[in-house]
Amino acid sequence: MTHPNHRPRLPGAAGRGLATAAAALGLGLVPLGVLPGTPAPRAHADPVADANRQAALVDQEDQRIMQTRSVLSAILMIGGQATAQWKRPQIFGSAQGKTLVLPPTTNGRPYTIADLAKFGGQYFRRQTDGSYLLGIHVFVADGAKLLLASGTSPLVLRMGSLPGAFSSIVSFGGTVQIKGTQRAPVQITSWNPRANAPDRQVADGRAYIRAVGGEFKMDYTKVSDLGFWSGRTGGIALTGTDRPSSASKHLNKEQRHAAKKKRQEQQQNGGNTGGGPGDIETETPGGTATHVPAADLVTGSITNSTVTGDAFGLFVSGSNQTQITNNEILNSQVNGLVMHRFAKNANIANTTVRGSKGDGFVLSRATEKIRVTNCTAERNGHDGFTLNGKALADGPSASGESLESFGDSSINNSLAKDNGHYGIELLGGDKLSVQNSKVIGGDMGIVVRDAATNVQISGNQLTGQVRQGISLRDGVRDANLAGNTVDGARTGIYMRGSSATLLGNTIKGAKAHGISVIGSAGGSEIRDNTLSGSGTSAVSTSRSHGKVVKEDNNDDGWHDTASLWMKIQRYLTPLNVIWTCVFAVVIFSMIRARNDRQRIGRLGLHPYTLQQPLEKRQVWSLPRRSAQPQPRPMPARPGPMPGPMPGAPAMAGAGGRGVNPLAAPPGQPVAGRHVAPPPGGPSASPTVPGNVRRPAVPRGPQPVAPHSSQTTGPRPVPPPATPPHPTPRGGVPQPQRGV
Repeated sequence: MTHPNHRPRLPGAAGRGLATAAAALGLGLVPLGVLPGTPAPRAHADPVADANRQAALVDQEDQRIMQTRSVLSAILMIGGQATAQWKRPQIFGSAQGKTLVLPPTTNGRPYTIADLAKFGGQYFRRQTDGSYLLGIHVFVADGAKLLLASGTSPLVLRMGSLPGAFSSIVSFGGTVQIKGTQRAPVQITSWNPRANAPDRQVADGRAYIRAVGGEFKMDYTKVSDLGFWSGRTGGIALTGTDRPSSASKHLNKEQRHAAKKKRQEQQQNGGNTGGGPGDIETETPGGTATHVPAADLVTGSITNSTVTGDAFGLFVSGSNQTQITNNEILNSQVNGLVMHRFAKNANIANTTVRGSKGDGFVLSRATEKIRVTNCTAERNGHDGFTLNGKALADGPSASGESLESFGDSSINNSLAKDNGHYGIELLGGDKLSVQNSKVIGGDMGIVVRDAATNVQISGNQLTGQVRQGISLRDGVRDANLAGNTVDGARTGIYMRGSSATLLGNTIKGAKAHGISVIGSAGGSEIRDNTLSGSGTSAVSTSRSHGKVVKEDNNDDGWHDTASLWMKIQRYLTPLNVIWTCVFAVVIFSMIRARNDRQRIGRLGLHPYTLQQPLEKRQVWSLPRRSAQPQPRPMPARPGPMPGPMPGAPAMAGAGGRGVNPLAAPPGQPVAGRHVAPPPGGPSASPTVPGNVRRPAVPRGPQPVAPHSSQTTGPRPVPPPATPPHPTPRGGVPQPQRGV
């Protein structure tokens, strides 16, 4: 607590506090600069050593930028009269070199070449040829503006780049504008004062330009030989930041509302749905890295410019609505134009990338709604165009990334010519499209893979590919190929483990297959395609499984060069073999059954000639034994015996035992099949007419003779009204004949 009568000396106290803070962070006020005579490391002596050295330099650059920003923020927050002097351009020193810090001006005026000459001192000098040599890092602070513009003559800026020491221009939330004219373009290049030539060695670091958040604009500029190792130090880099930005503090309430209204109008006029008025995010937000505040994004445009010999021609990440038009990018060390993570709603038009050692155009993962129109990728070492829509993670990750894929990007009316690998490659993603473009040369023309979905490839012309014109493989689903023309490829359209609809495509000059389908292809349709050339098949689906519809394809111009065995193999599928065997058995049976043809084993014989007639035998009945025990005979009662009932047959036999006239005596035949009629004809046997009532059987117990009692002689039994059941095949016990 300060005594009321004590008046502290704010300037001295503030100065000591700032010096202490600066010393604690390793910064000094004495410029060290780029010292001449520094021994140069041996470049390209060892590729691994060069890579490690460049990676270490990138890390040092990140530390220098963060330290500079932190110290400046701490100074400006102290306040007081002494702080006002720190709001002027200052040179901060660190172990990584000197940095000229440009804080925001009070009147909003941008810094110019004259200001760099004024505040840079010995580190920014005008040369005898009228060019300027920059020998220090430049840091454009949050809210500050830097304008590099040509006047009546071109502005030539040479950025010092010695082995192990180089210059840079980095804005952190500020605005950088490089503005030339068609007659007087701005020229920016790296420069080695010792060799008096541009620095073309990247192993020891090289000068670069980077915008971290804020805004970057470049028009009518020629840039050459900048950058090394990484995208953010690769030459011209526009990157967002995951660190909080204080850009909004420079706007009052009315300015913030006006900026919001402007962004909303741009969204509506642009006709896209990506990004919000304040934020940029994926369609299905997930994870921590899929949401970037709008204040931390970089925006801007690069137009009418030429970039030659950079590590990365142009590198853009964490951006919204960036415009890249009418540019030429030549001979990049890695890739030509790279749209990296969370670049969205960008428009790339009328831009040519030629001679890159890697890919020409790259749309990396986590990019969405990027339109590439009227662009050319020519003679690049790898792919002409690469669109990668795969998710950032395929499971749990340390950063908690989303599993959602990206997409809605397209290539239209563009040209890929004579690239080292593929013309256009699509990796994963959803709703990617290639339309009305030309692909000339390359190993393959258009390649879609890694489970891409809802891909649209239409109206393209592909010429002179070595292997395949269009290739769909590795789990592509619901692709649509329509109206494409493939000329001269070994195989016109190749599908492996993918499903697609092929409609109205034209294949010319194929040497193996017009259309080849391999693996799982269920749900695919091949319709109304025109195929010409020579090879083993126009449409080959013999190695696929799943339902593939082939209809109305025109292969009149196809010359089939398949051998007889190959033609047999086309139809020698398991199902076809089974049906062939079934039909062969049916035909063989029909031939054997015909009477007018010779049959195997029996020639000219009637089918029943060798059959023997069944033996005609009489059917004998067996004596039946009552299932119930017979009652014992009753003693005779005195008195007359009751007479028989009317119509009853006479009783015969000893003891008055009743006899059933229809029962056959034991051992006598019963009327049935194959029974000879008794002597005297049918009339000799008693019959029971169907309209005569059978005699009634006496009721009550009747005397029954023992089993050994005598019976009457054998009597023929009249045949029943219906024939009896045939005798079982085993027969019945037969009586001994001749007894």
